Amino acid sequence: MTDLETTERATSDRGTNNRDIVLKARDLRKYYPIKGGVLQRQVGEVKAVDGVSFDLYKGETLGIVGESGCGKSTLGRVLMRLEEPTDGTVEFDGVQMYEQSGSAMRKMRRDIQIVFQDPYTSLNPRRTVGEIVGEPFNIHPDVVPKKGRRKAVQELLELVGLNPEHINRYPHQFSGGQRQRIGIARGIALNPKVLICDEPVSALDVSVQAQVVNLMEKLQRELGLAYIFIAHDLSVVRHISDRVGVMYLGRLVEIGDEDEIYSRPTHPYTQALLSAVPVPDPTLRGKRDQITLSGDVPSPANPPDGCHFHTRCWKVQDVCRTDTPELEVHQDGDGGHLSRCHFAEVRQVIETQDVSGRGKDSLFAGQGERDNSDAVAAGAAGDGDVQSGPDTRAPSGG
Repeated sequence: MTDLETTERATSDRGTNNRDIVLKARDLRKYYPIKGGVLQRQVGEVKAVDGVSFDLYKGETLGIVGESGCGKSTLGRVLMRLEEPTDGTVEFDGVQMYEQSGSAMRKMRRDIQIVFQDPYTSLNPRRTVGEIVGEPFNIHPDVVPKKGRRKAVQELLELVGLNPEHINRYPHQFSGGQRQRIGIARGIALNPKVLICDEPVSALDVSVQAQVVNLMEKLQRELGLAYIFIAHDLSVVRHISDRVGVMYLGRLVEIGDEDEIYSRPTHPYTQALLSAVPVPDPTLRGKRDQITLSGDVPSPANPPDGCHFHTRCWKVQDVCRTDTPELEVHQDGDGGHLSRCHFAEVRQVIETQDVSGRGKDSLFAGQGERDNSDAVAAGAAGDGDVQSGPDTRAPSGG
């Protein structure tokens, strides 16, 4: 049994939900060709996803974090088979996804859906909300009878906290948070088992992020969904995720449950990310273990040999430049979890204290799961497209 399988089994034993594996990814790779010259021959390749393996259990949320350009969104598209992988396998409910075609693949797509990042561009502006949310029923006509589709769409809108009477309105008549609710309604229309969420709250205000995250947790409880939650906001990922995977330059460099990653990180990159999160308590400023990374992120078209992180790592030694570390179990002071580093060890990053006296599970308490406001024209105050929250893109040279 591999270290990945050993740790995943140990993780499942700690859970309280049904821990059957619903999705199993092994050694996923996605390379994009670089062509040049008069004849446009391939002269290189961009290694967007470079050997990613993990298990996703029924009813759990796996958070994927990392800097922009590390391959998070490409991984999501490959898992959906919106992009064909260069290599690797995905097993969904015991069936090899990439071996399916035609009607078999179409049937499998019912059980794995996606919510896109931008609620403004992911909805067709020429179609009504009813047509957008009901489109999956047109593609899979056997799911809901034709005469019952309007009622089914209205029930979906109500489930995500929108007014069912707004079924004939157009996307431009809704605010950003409401549009994202529409995207979620479309994603759950076929009652999938897995929902891939590609940065679903990054384009929303903080208060609206809280509402959407609460909504997603509510839907997970009621529908038994499993989420792959892709984001760069560490606080949001910690709130919603059961386990967290950290990506760097196309590879998973560390994966473990929420406490292992946030309280006992062993990979230098994860430690740098956590040290960049702002401390809310002003009395702790200047006392944190700030880690400043030198240099820039290497190009995925020409990644370094050995450990991809060695060009920015303060622990680098000769072995890091030549030998690629495996994703294997390293001790973290309270058991162990997977980390891709030759010299992985725990480094205590200062605990951010909640000055309000509330725990992390109550951070978004009081934020409505239902949108009670009327639909407003785009551009109105409210669910704007402000980027906010701690951003993992912060660590950089200087």
